[in-house]
Amino acid sequence: MVTGETSSKRQINEECIINCLPGDLIERIFLRLPVSTLLRCASVCKHWHNFIRDPQFVTSHLQRAHRYALLFFPQCLVSGKPYPSDAILIDEAWSPSTCAVPVIGPDDFLFGSCNGLIGLYTKTSTIKIANLATGECMHLEKPAKNMRGDHFSFYSFGFHPMTKEYKITHFLGGCVDGRPHNKDSFSVIQVYTLGNEKWKDIPTPEALSLNSVRNSGVVNVDRTLYWLTEDKTVTWQHTVMSFDLKEESFAMIQLPAEREDLDCFGPRKFWIRDIDGKLCIVTAQTGRYDARILLGELQIWTLDNMVEQKWSQKYKFTNPPVHIPGPHFGHRDRILTQSGISVGSYELIGENIEINFSKMAKLLDFSPRRQYNMQSYICVKSLVCLDVYKNAGIVRRPKQRQGWELKKWEAWENELREVEDLRSNIDKLQHDLIEAAEKMVKMYKFDKPRDIAERVRMELNQVLEHKPEIPNQPRFLRRFNWVEQKRDTKELVSRSRKAIKQAQDNISSIVRSHTLDQGISTAEVSSTGDKKNEEGNLLCKT
Repeated sequence: MVTGETSSKRQINEECIINCLPGDLIERIFLRLPVSTLLRCASVCKHWHNFIRDPQFVTSHLQRAHRYALLFFPQCLVSGKPYPSDAILIDEAWSPSTCAVPVIGPDDFLFGSCNGLIGLYTKTSTIKIANLATGECMHLEKPAKNMRGDHFSFYSFGFHPMTKEYKITHFLGGCVDGRPHNKDSFSVIQVYTLGNEKWKDIPTPEALSLNSVRNSGVVNVDRTLYWLTEDKTVTWQHTVMSFDLKEESFAMIQLPAEREDLDCFGPRKFWIRDIDGKLCIVTAQTGRYDARILLGELQIWTLDNMVEQKWSQKYKFTNPPVHIPGPHFGHRDRILTQSGISVGSYELIGENIEINFSKMAKLLDFSPRRQYNMQSYICVKSLVCLDVYKNAGIVRRPKQRQGWELKKWEAWENELREVEDLRSNIDKLQHDLIEAAEKMVKMYKFDKPRDIAERVRMELNQVLEHKPEIPNQPRFLRRFNWVEQKRDTKELVSRSRKAIKQAQDNISSIVRSHTLDQGISTAEVSSTGDKKNEEGNLLCKT
């Protein structure tokens, strides 16, 4: 027997217009929606939930997802003050995000991005795989500890579309058969496939340089890992090693034979990077006495043919930047660089042309963060779900006290609260000033409304541009990233020192001027104005 409630739900479902449309048309509609909207749609009804969570739809939506550049800044200590790990998303219009990425904790280090999932680790805890858009997280047991410590270049994260497997790789340095050996080399790659019970050790063909991996990086291009290793017998003194994620096999790729070094500069530096899905080698000569300074030309070589191992020089740049971020060096038609205290981009107009780095389009100011620390990844927002992998024995529960609850970040949290308290005080003072102005308008409206009342309104409109609608209403608490937080705090301080004081002075001036002219009793307004002046002065000092 069908109950009234069930019948009512069925009637609502039958009356829903979108459910009456053909399935392919519904899919086309949903494919155009962002992940945040689809997550809300999935809770509307069981039919929509099943449709949106269907693996085929998830794959189709992923293929059409917008690409973002993710700039990651690891935690650091500057002048004795700790700065937590944070990230900034750059959209297709090259606009930086303002809110922090919620799945990134203050102690997290980022090592990979794949299909909307990012790989993170902490120095003392677990590996974390998180969905950038949905916030879903899964913690995994770490592999054997590296004798040289963790570094983001020692890890990688990738997906093979044929096997449908996500794999984490880890270069295990300093061990042979589980015993300490040479910390500057590695002979084992540890591989974990999401859903499996344990890590798997795969020996390398020979001992490879861990220093080269740390200095030049690792990229995941077309389902294969690539990194540089030292080879003193060739012109570049480096070769490229590859690791196929499906076959779990190694191969070696020779770099171009030709290379021109100028005697006036020092040794050459190399990075392996991903530009628009292509394997690239970025290289420049360094200062003779300081290897951190790049001089001469910065060259970008791309691998055009894997079988023939054919390379071509695509770009060369004058006045190289300070830092070459990676592993993803480019985003759409631009490349990302770090120079001075600025992160910027440069347009790639054509091939084999000279581009001067003085023509940088500035994206953001990263001070007081340290140079040489920024990482850049290409990421998307997807519906990829981690539930199917969570039953593996290697999955661990996160510690109860983690992230922003850790005692070491109490000072940082206190500073954020102080800024919010200052904002609340300013909002309250603005409301009180507006109330005082309204009282003046009512008192003067029968005398010279065009003169006094309109002048008061004009002054308030000019100075108090953003009137909060409800006094003492708490803002929607969503953590800014550190760049936006710095800008917001600076703007708040400026507002407290100038805007409020100017509003008080203008209104007080109007009151005094017209009180003297008209002889009107304004004791109540004057008392209110004096009180607000005292509050404003105290607020400005704060």
